[in-house]
Amino acid sequence: MFKPIRDTDGPDHVAIIMDGNGRWAQKRMRPRLFGHHAGAKRVREIVEACPDLGVRYLTIFAFSTENWKRTQTEVAGLMSLFRRYITQEAKALKAENVRVRFIGDRTRLDKKLLTLMDELEQLTACCDGVNLTIALNYGGRDEVARATRRLAHDVAAGRLDPDEVNEETLPRYLDTHVLPDPDLVVRTSGEARISNFLLWQSAYAEYEFIDTLWPDFSAEEFGRLVKSYGKRERRYGAVPA
Repeated sequence: MFKPIRDTDGPDHVAIIMDGNGRWAQKRMRPRLFGHHAGAKRVREIVEACPDLGVRYLTIFAFSTENWKRTQTEVAGLMSLFRRYITQEAKALKAENVRVRFIGDRTRLDKKLLTLMDELEQLTACCDGVNLTIALNYGGRDEVARATRRLAHDVAAGRLDPDEVNEETLPRYLDTHVLPDPDLVVRTSGEARISNFLLWQSAYAEYEFIDTLWPDFSAEEFGRLVKSYGKRERRYGAVPA
């Protein structure tokens, strides 16, 4: 008889779509960037909660390939915020044994930000605690397109046999090739959509869409979601006999 898979130990990898910063600020009659700064502070609390919850991998959606459509003021403010976050948090992340990686298309990012990203990845490369992955200028479709392009180049160069291309081959070309697939994907703010986030990797992830705006998302609520995940049965397409 089929025995459903129950993840009693909780998720190993949690991915979060951090949504609601702008609405959080507007409710307080403040500019949207005020909400983004509040949201950045929330990241530290969630990262610090991961070890006690058994979460080894945390991936956060910081800026999508579609976010360039926002006003020039908001985009410039976000880029400044990313530079400030890396500068201010680098030593703390290293001290807390957090390994940081960035995924996404780096070609549109400014040189100063790229340098800071590279330096943070190098600084934390030897850390073996929580693996924090920051999706910056990231889009799931864009990632798959870039991966497919690299794969096609290898086929054209004779480094890869076309007959060997399958669902196990393509992931080796994804930005996340060194990471396990997410077990749980959380989206804050009440929106029930995945917004082009980790499309390939999340094929069998469990989802939680919650009403809490990201700046209000606490470690306690995060813990409840992690524990709730442990009660789910993951069948991966199978059914009881």
